[in-house]
Amino acid sequence: MKKQVVCHDWFGKLYKVNPNKLTFRPSVYGVIIKNKKILLFKQTDGNYDFPGGGIEIDETIDEALRREVWEETGFKVKKGKLLDCFTSFFYARYRKKFFNTVLVYYECSITGGKLTKKNLEKWEKEYGFGPVWVDLKDFKKSNLMFRNGVDSIGLVKKVINFKK
Repeated sequence: MKKQVVCHDWFGKLYKVNPNKLTFRPSVYGVIIKNKKILLFKQTDGNYDFPGGGIEIDETIDEALRREVWEETGFKVKKGKLLDCFTSFFYARYRKKFFNTVLVYYECSITGGKLTKKNLEKWEKEYGFGPVWVDLKDFKKSNLMFRNGVDSIGLVKKVINFKK
């Protein structure tokens, strides 16, 4: 029997998939805290994620981080400390594709720009995604929903500890 991988989608539905149907997708994300607020990327279903996304075949991790954060938030950033790295198998409904992803998270600081939605990709605009500042008190209370499969609160705690 061939090995199968279990992928999840944003809604928690599980799919058994043959590995040959997977697309490898390394991705990078920025965890940005400023003035006791955290910059998040709000999704249409009320969930949140950190700004970031896929690394293109011709990009370095640093280039992808700067591009993705700028596209999703309008801010230019400087990469800080590596926070963590995870693996996730997921199904992207909007692309109708299964992915094996490596998710890399960095602490980042803002070096310029302004909050905007104008740089979003077409599908992100269609799904109503957008950047928002969230008070750390709300974040710590776990009132926010994340479907990124990582310890989001743990990542933020690492950034706060670095700043002490």
